[in-house]
Amino acid sequence: MAEARDDPRVFIIEPDQRGVIPLDGFHIPTRLRRTVRSEPFEVRIDTAFEAVLDGCAAAQGPDREDTWINAPIRRLYAALFAMGHVHSIECWKDERLVGGLYGVTLGGAFFGESMFSRERDASKVALVHLVARLRKGGWTLLDAQ
Repeated sequence: MAEARDDPRVFIIEPDQRGVIPLDGFHIPTRLRRTVRSEPFEVRIDTAFEAVLDGCAAAQGPDREDTWINAPIRRLYAALFAMGHVHSIECWKDERLVGGLYGVTLGGAFFGESMFSRERDASKVALVHLVARLRKGGWTLLDAQ
C-alpha cells in the first residue's frame, strides 16, 4: 500500500485477521439477487484492467478523496496482469464502465484488492460474478482483506 496517490513509497500491511469470504457459504441478499437476475450490466472479464484500476484509484466522494494506489503499485499490478496473475471483473452499461473489481490469484486463492462503483450495486454485481466463477473453477479461497 501507499499513504497516498503521490507517495512514492510502498509498504506491506500485515493484518492480524483477514477477511475471508467462504465461497460455498456466500450469501446474496434478496434485493441484490433480484438485481443480478435483471442483468442491468454486461459483465466482462479482463477487458479493461487499467480502467478498473483507474476507477478504484479515483476519488469516491468526501469520505475518500485519496487512494492507496500510487504509481509504483500501478506498475506492479500492470506487470502482474500481463503475467496473468491479476484479473478484473467489469460491469458495463451502455458501453461505459460503471463498476468493477480486481485481485491477485495465487494457487486456488483470489485476493481481492479493490473495487469501485459508479452505478448502484455495480461493484456488488461484479463480486457476485466473481464468486460464481471461482466456485465453478474449483477455487477454494476468496480473501477480501
